[in-house]
Amino acid sequence: MTILIERRPSDLSLPLIERIIQSRGLTTAALDFGLNGMLDFSSLKGIDRAVELLGHAIRHKQRILIIGDFDVDGATSTSLAVECLHKMGADWVHYLVPNRFEFGYGLSEPIVQLAYEEYRPDILVTVDNGISSYEGIERAHALGMKVVVTDHHLPASDNPAELPDADAIVNPSQPGCEFPSKAACGCGVIFYVMCALRRYLLEQKMLFPTNAPNMAQYLDLVALATVADVVPLDDNNRILVEQGLRRIRKGHARPGILALLNVAKKTPERLTSKDFGFALGPRLNAAGRMDDMSIGIECLLAQSQARADQIAQTLDELNQDRKNVEAGMQQEALAQLSSIQLNEQSLPSALVLFNANWHQGVVGLLASRIKERYFRPVIVFAPNEDGTELKGSGRSIPGFHMRDALDLVAKRIPHVLSKFGGHAMAAGLSIAPEHLSVFQTTFEEVAQSLVHADMLTHTVVTDGAPSAQEYDTTLAHQLRVCAPWGQQFPEPLFDATFEIINQRIVGERHLKMTLRETEHRTVVDAIAFNIDTKAWPNKDNPNIHIVFELDANFFRNEWRLQLLVKHIQLC
Repeated sequence: MTILIERRPSDLSLPLIERIIQSRGLTTAALDFGLNGMLDFSSLKGIDRAVELLGHAIRHKQRILIIGDFDVDGATSTSLAVECLHKMGADWVHYLVPNRFEFGYGLSEPIVQLAYEEYRPDILVTVDNGISSYEGIERAHALGMKVVVTDHHLPASDNPAELPDADAIVNPSQPGCEFPSKAACGCGVIFYVMCALRRYLLEQKMLFPTNAPNMAQYLDLVALATVADVVPLDDNNRILVEQGLRRIRKGHARPGILALLNVAKKTPERLTSKDFGFALGPRLNAAGRMDDMSIGIECLLAQSQARADQIAQTLDELNQDRKNVEAGMQQEALAQLSSIQLNEQSLPSALVLFNANWHQGVVGLLASRIKERYFRPVIVFAPNEDGTELKGSGRSIPGFHMRDALDLVAKRIPHVLSKFGGHAMAAGLSIAPEHLSVFQTTFEEVAQSLVHADMLTHTVVTDGAPSAQEYDTTLAHQLRVCAPWGQQFPEPLFDATFEIINQRIVGERHLKMTLRETEHRTVVDAIAFNIDTKAWPNKDNPNIHIVFELDANFFRNEWRLQLLVKHIQLC
């Protein structure tokens, strides 16, 4: 993979934090992230009707069933909806999350049938799904249930008349919705619905200020979901994430999140947005990937710390199982690719991989790993439990819209894709096993027509090189917490050339180094995780160009500066 390092334009006369913030289109004055800057819910199309239906259900003691999803966004959305509705006076609230191995994603006809047979609900509320559930909503109506859809995914059509016939739809991505933030995650959407419901119930005298829930207490869930679902951190999402982080750092987090932090060996006081994506998120996701997301939801709903700790331990074990399965699948995938990886020019424009023994809950992670290694669109398939269908997950590169590419494939071979959906960077699909070969050929042909050579160069954008005095532990701490970093609001990355003073492998796969910066002669510690041990340590050339984060490492009772190396190449 060709990697190009580019430096983001910035005003080098400014102090480091100020120039980093300015280069991302903000000023330090914008770092307040106060709740008074949060968008109002009133411009969300359909929210008034959704609130009326939920208020009616609460008044008449109807049975409300939340239909969730099996990822972090779905788990947090489900937990938020269940807890809020209980606290707002709902007499009967329960949830149902489709098991990905039996039912697949969303409000499908089978999950509606199961909901009816098991719970006899009066009203279904989808969270993080539903905008494409035409058949499921039709079936729910036939069985006498109303449906409120809350979602954030793109609809199948830009025509409002072609949306599903739900009783209410709240989705900032639906046509005609004037809510300014189109980047809200599913948990953010249901959070706004619950805020609106709270106001409605107060106005209707169905709820009183003394027992109305403080909606700020749910921002820990919203912050976790927003980062873990990798939605863009626009102005509104930055406020939601930062407010959630501040509450957790002050100890105002639910037992489930504190328990997840504990098993991940993270302290609330030093929590960053990155920890949502790399420590808490994977442990919650492991439930949906390896077993059933109900385990994750019960952790988030736990009222006692002891109960939450017990469930979090189970989630940690599931996450370790996921890591082991993923590592084995990655080795098998690399073996498959060994015949075509002789040089970069011999690789096709896109990669399609399948193994009959792969785990369908982990194919998305594997697709991400292979995409990162070869920087090409990747789709990975695994069989469902009875082998009658292949479940695929795709990950893409900038400039190649995965969902649109699958749409082109479907137009060329309409009999092959039984279902598909997603967005630009990720998508899911299902095909019959006998169609794998024709799908692979057609998808690679589509990719060949859409992928240009310049798209296959992975450009890493940095904030340049720190000055000598900016290699500083205090500054590294400040960079971690001065803003909620995430998608489209990237964490500071730096690049510079160094001379290797010493180097060694630690923990079997990690390269520990002492480096001397070429220009200022500053000596620093550095570590590169999961290095290619066939290439490193490198004794032939001590001069390297690295991309890195400034980090502070607590070692032997003191904080020491350490560079977290993200990319390394010889000079």
